[in-house]
Amino acid sequence: QTAGQSGEQELESLVLKLSVLKDFLSSIEKKALKALQEMSSATPTTAPQPLSRKAKSIPVQTFEVKLDITLGDLTKIGKSQKYTLSVDVEGGKLVVLKKQKDSQEDWNTFTHDKIRQLIKSQRVQNKLGIVFEK
Repeated sequence: QTAGQSGEQELESLVLKLSVLKDFLSSIEKKALKALQEMSSATPTTAPQPLSRKAKSIPVQTFEVKLDITLGDLTKIGKSQKYTLSVDVEGGKLVVLKKQKDSQEDWNTFTHDKIRQLIKSQRVQNKLGIVFEK
């Protein structure tokens, strides 16, 4: 083996390990998201009442939405697909989840510091624009 071949094999091995790690992290994130959604939808029967007068916690809200295709997404135009939008106000996160074939899921998580602006449409009552950083 030459030094070049050895370096290529190490690089391939590293890429393979990163790919496995990415899949592992993806499955962990899916499990965490599912647990979070289950926690937000479950209503505890005997929830202890806090003694202090703190503000009540805001549960994660989940909405069925359709994404409106913009000019920036012309390469992705296809059938209008339904997405699930989860809003975690206290955690400062917005999760856009898309169900795919074979019960796979694809999602994007946006933290509050990446969201620049929310724009409620003047013409369409149930339309909301979200401006992200970049």
